[in-house]
Amino acid sequence: MKKSILLIAIAILAFSCKTDKKANQDIAENIEKEEIKTPFVWEAANVYFLLTDRFNNGDKTNDVNYNRTKETAVLRGFEGGDLQGITQKIEEGYFTNLGINAIWMSPIVEQIHEATDEGTGNTYGFHGYWTKDWTNIDANLGAKADLKNLVDAAHKKGIRVLLDAVINHTGPVTEQDPVWPSDWVRTEPQCSYDNYENTVTCTLVKNLPDIKTESNEAVELPPQLVEKWKAEGRYDEEVAELDAFFKATGYPRAPRFYIMKWLSDYITDFGIDGYRVDTVKHTEAFVWQEFKTVCDNAFAEFKQQNPNKVLDDNTFYLVGEVYNYGISAGKAFDFGDKKVNYFDDAFNSLINFEFKWNAAQQTYEEQFKKYDSLLHTNLKDYGVLNYLTSHDDGQPFDKNREKTYETATRLLLSPGAAQVYYGDESARDLTIEGTVGDATLRSFMNWNEIAYQQDLLIHWQKLGQFRRNHPSVGAGKHSMLSNTPYLFSRSYAKDDFKDEVVIGIDIPKGKHTIDVSSVFKDGAQIKDFYSGEILEVTNGNITIETESNILLLENIK
Repeated sequence: MKKSILLIAIAILAFSCKTDKKANQDIAENIEKEEIKTPFVWEAANVYFLLTDRFNNGDKTNDVNYNRTKETAVLRGFEGGDLQGITQKIEEGYFTNLGINAIWMSPIVEQIHEATDEGTGNTYGFHGYWTKDWTNIDANLGAKADLKNLVDAAHKKGIRVLLDAVINHTGPVTEQDPVWPSDWVRTEPQCSYDNYENTVTCTLVKNLPDIKTESNEAVELPPQLVEKWKAEGRYDEEVAELDAFFKATGYPRAPRFYIMKWLSDYITDFGIDGYRVDTVKHTEAFVWQEFKTVCDNAFAEFKQQNPNKVLDDNTFYLVGEVYNYGISAGKAFDFGDKKVNYFDDAFNSLINFEFKWNAAQQTYEEQFKKYDSLLHTNLKDYGVLNYLTSHDDGQPFDKNREKTYETATRLLLSPGAAQVYYGDESARDLTIEGTVGDATLRSFMNWNEIAYQQDLLIHWQKLGQFRRNHPSVGAGKHSMLSNTPYLFSRSYAKDDFKDEVVIGIDIPKGKHTIDVSSVFKDGAQIKDFYSGEILEVTNGNITIETESNILLLENIK
């Protein structure tokens, strides 16, 4: 925007030599009327999190691969969702209608081929967290061409794409998926989680080999990868790329840097916009600073090589899963014997496990005021990703789907970034009969039921679109205007962009005269985005007859 304004200004200067004063004034007035484009702000993002295998089946021909034909426990096998299915919904406008401006997919890399029993029955790696080969997309989910199409389709709609990064472990060991060499992984001890050491230098659970991320010792490629790549005819290409990476960076050929290289390829090859990073606290903190550097360099390379695909000047986005991190902790996560800052020089944001508890225990104003205070002081220039439902949290805010409207209102109107879990907007069942553990949270998207949830879906869509259109909702300063009825403003400013809104929650139905003088000027044309009604500010007030209990007021000039 700044560049375009500068070019216009230069044109005006040149033109002024040949035109009269009135013409110049007309041009200047047109420039002043030029609308400044709403920027994408990660701190206010509206993120949709989906399990790639459980969202939408766009290609039934890839449903079974690698001889994955064993019977599994309920919801512990592959269900057919894939990258093509996600792309279909992007192109149909499903995410756009929801106001989503970023999609986070569970890991898409090739998973172990065999099923394994964790004590919950036979399970395949449908969830994506059991890596066999970081360099390849799992055939059940699609191919690299499918990922390219997905990213391109999302970017055309102004939607960013987050992949899910796993660095600290491979998949479980099976007959078809042998353990990696001992200079790559440890298979014991199992983590006890009672201090920093016993959380980091250990295996998360039994039979989940832990990558030796602390090691700087050079290692050779695992023989099973060498054999696999040769069989697939790409061994020489992969080795040449690794040689070039280690030569360019000067990093030792240590396990973590191989994986960082493989993950960064999804940035340079496809232009993804960020990573959600798994099991952050189970890896040394310095590793994430190194990962940020690798990702930043890869993103800069992509932008340089693909100038026509650059969306904006945002840097690569990293959001971390530090299990049980809460916004009240500020920047420091406490292991008991040690506090670790995962923000500085590493993550832009962390997932906020505290949000659901605050939502259950605090009023809207108590929660909003608290988050506003922390995000603009201790966490200034960083962010949190709030959620109320997730794939591995067995205590969601609304497990029985009894507070579906409040879930939307609380999540989408709170300060911070918002993570919508697939099916939140359609009341997808979280209590599936016959499931064990987190499988109950991971049913297939309930497309066949969504027609019966239209009122709920519309509520999510209105709030989501308003949030997307106004960065002030998630990233702006919060100020309560009235306790009864409950009204507040949010204001955000950066460079030449300014955004202010007024929001009301739990507004009684009927006629209301509302003082908006602290935000909107007399004569301003105001729209209630929720109802669509157009109002004019008179003597600092607007008068509106409400049919819903939500007000979303924006200045349409």
